[in-house]
Amino acid sequence: MRLDIAARCDIGRRKKTNEDSYGVFLEDAPGLQLFRHGGLLIVADGLGGHGGGDIASKLAVSNMKDVVKEPAPSAAQNGEADQSILDILKKYVIGANDTVFQTNKDLVSSGKPMGTTLITALVSPRKLYICNVGDSRAYHIRDGEIIDITEDHSWVDEQVKLGLMSKTEAEMDSRKNIVTRSIGTHAEVDADTYLWHIVPGDWILLCSDGLVNMVKDTDILGEFVKGGTAAEIAVRLVHMANENGGKDNITVIAANISPNPFRLLYMRLRSFVRRQGLKLLWLFVTLAVGIAGFIGGYLAHSMGIDVLGF
Repeated sequence: MRLDIAARCDIGRRKKTNEDSYGVFLEDAPGLQLFRHGGLLIVADGLGGHGGGDIASKLAVSNMKDVVKEPAPSAAQNGEADQSILDILKKYVIGANDTVFQTNKDLVSSGKPMGTTLITALVSPRKLYICNVGDSRAYHIRDGEIIDITEDHSWVDEQVKLGLMSKTEAEMDSRKNIVTRSIGTHAEVDADTYLWHIVPGDWILLCSDGLVNMVKDTDILGEFVKGGTAAEIAVRLVHMANENGGKDNITVIAANISPNPFRLLYMRLRSFVRRQGLKLLWLFVTLAVGIAGFIGGYLAHSMGIDVLGF
């Protein structure tokens, strides 16, 4: 299974520390058993104002990465294998909550307990398994359309569900950073799971709210419609979030599912030429001057021998 995948994490323009963490674990991950082809993607956004948000997010990612060591469920009918994978992801999310919560009990004696969001996506050749707590988000993009988005566990999202606030009002509300579920702040946590069916050419985006609170969904989609490699799109999304204010840390993981290998090679070559254009120009100029000098010297030397021989 081919994956064009890139991750980018940026402190933003307003924060003094980066409380986001992420992980990308592919087919070379140590101790891998859970899948043969694909990858595990993780984004954790430490809660601002709680202290130790960066520690909480790192603990969550560190705990979650070990899920790849779980034995793969045996093939079963009626979706039992799919549910088994979702259950495994959920077990590790709950384990991450236990780890951060216990750390709070051991080390945090005053103030708000540290906490973090946590979204995990296991990519397989045909399916995407997701487990989520908080307001970090996953998008499923196909043929220039967003066809799936995970639900945020946030106060404004709940108001929208209750019909007390429109989606437009929620996007503009100053309380949109208040989460209703998080890892580590309570002894127990409820996690949502999703199963999305994917096909070659699909895009998957995992991101922290530092992106979605700064960039509208239509503009996020626009960057994928523009095209490019996963690395190019990730850079453009982070740049857009910063241009729009960069009020929070920004983490982006973009993954293209089984892209056409020739088109991917072309895009990577194009990206390389764009990045290295000036260096390549100077290289060609230097080579041209060197070759011209060599030819000129050779001709001059040859003409000199002929004259002397005459």
